[in-house]
Amino acid sequence: MRIGIDYRPVTAAPHSGIARQVLALEQALLAEGCELLRFSMAPEGHPHRQLAICPPAATASNGLHRPRSRLAFELGFLPGALRAHGVDLYIATANSGLPLRRPPTLRRQVLLLHDVFQLTLPGRHASWLHGRVYGGMDRFLIGHAVRGADAIWTPSQFSAAALARLYPRAAERTSVLPNAVLPLAAPSPASDPALPARYWLVVGTREPRKNIPFLLQQWNALRGDGHALPDLVLIGDPADVPAHLSALAGLHWRSGLSDAQLSRLYHDAERLLHPATAEGFGLPVIEALSCGTPVAVATGSALDEITPAQALRFDPRDVVQLNSALLAAASGRGEQETPGALMMSARRYSAGPYQQRVAQLLQEAWR
Repeated sequence: MRIGIDYRPVTAAPHSGIARQVLALEQALLAEGCELLRFSMAPEGHPHRQLAICPPAATASNGLHRPRSRLAFELGFLPGALRAHGVDLYIATANSGLPLRRPPTLRRQVLLLHDVFQLTLPGRHASWLHGRVYGGMDRFLIGHAVRGADAIWTPSQFSAAALARLYPRAAERTSVLPNAVLPLAAPSPASDPALPARYWLVVGTREPRKNIPFLLQQWNALRGDGHALPDLVLIGDPADVPAHLSALAGLHWRSGLSDAQLSRLYHDAERLLHPATAEGFGLPVIEALSCGTPVAVATGSALDEITPAQALRFDPRDVVQLNSALLAAASGRGEQETPGALMMSARRYSAGPYQQRVAQLLQEAWR
C-alpha cells in the first residue's frame, strides 16, 4: 500500500502540536512497513523540497497558510500529484487538506481532525476581515474534508462528539486515535537563572479558549490577599492577554525555546496549569506527566479523558473552584501524585500504543 500524508504542518511550524502528531504518524506508518510519500509546499532551498513532493513553484514561509496557497495546493497540485505517484491512501493531517478533486486512482481518503474549534469558537486574527476570510475558508475546507473522507480520526471522544454535532453523518466514519506523546528532549543541564526556584507552568496562551486572562485574574487576586502562590511561567506571547494582565508581578513569559529548554521548564515546574475552556486533547498535560510533574486542569473537554484521577480539577468558569484548586496546588503534591504514578499514566500515549492503534485503524480504513 502506497500512503501519502500531508506534510505541510511540519514544514510550516515544525514545533507545533499538530506537527508533532504528523511526525508521530510518519514514524508509525514507517514502522508498519508502509511505502510513504510526503506532500507539502516549501520555500526555495527548504529541505522539504527534497524530502516531500512539492509544487514546482516555491511558496514563501509566511504564505503556507494563506487561502490562495491552500487552494492552489489542494485544487491545482494535489489531485494530479496523487495520481501521478500512484497513491492508494491519502491522509490529510490538519483538520482539512483533502484534494478538492479526488483522483479516481485514490482508493481511500483519511482525515486527521484534531478538533473543530475553528468552526465553533472565535480565534485570534489580525483584523475582522482577516477573521471572516479565514473563517469562511475553514468552513469550506473542513466541510469538504469531513464529507469526502472515508475515515476520520480524532484524538478524543470529546472531539468526536463535537464533530458529530456539526456533521451527524460523519459519526459512523469517526474513530478515536489518541495523540502520541513522544519522549521529550533531554532537559538543558542548567535551569533558567532568571526564574525563581518555585513556579507553575502554563503552555500555550494564544487562543481565547485557553482562558489565560481568567487564570491570571484569580491567581493575582489570591496573591494580593496574601496567599503564597508561586510565580507563573507562561510559554506564549504577552500580547495574547490584556496589557494590564501581561505585566503582573510574578509573571515570566518565554517563547522561541529549544526542545531542551522546554523540557527543562517541564521538569523544574512545581505544577502545570491548564485552564482551557475547550481542548481537543491537551498535549502539554501528558508532556508534564511524562516528566513526573503534577497538573491542575479544567473540566469539560478532552482534558477529562486524558488526565489521571489524582489530578486537581476545576470548572474553568467558576471562581470558587479555580481558587480552591490554586490553593490546593500551593500546598504541594497530593499523596497519590508521585512522579512514578504520574509518569505511568502518561505511558498510555507513548509510541507503542499509538503505533498499534494506527495499524488497527489502517486496516479498518482499507476495508
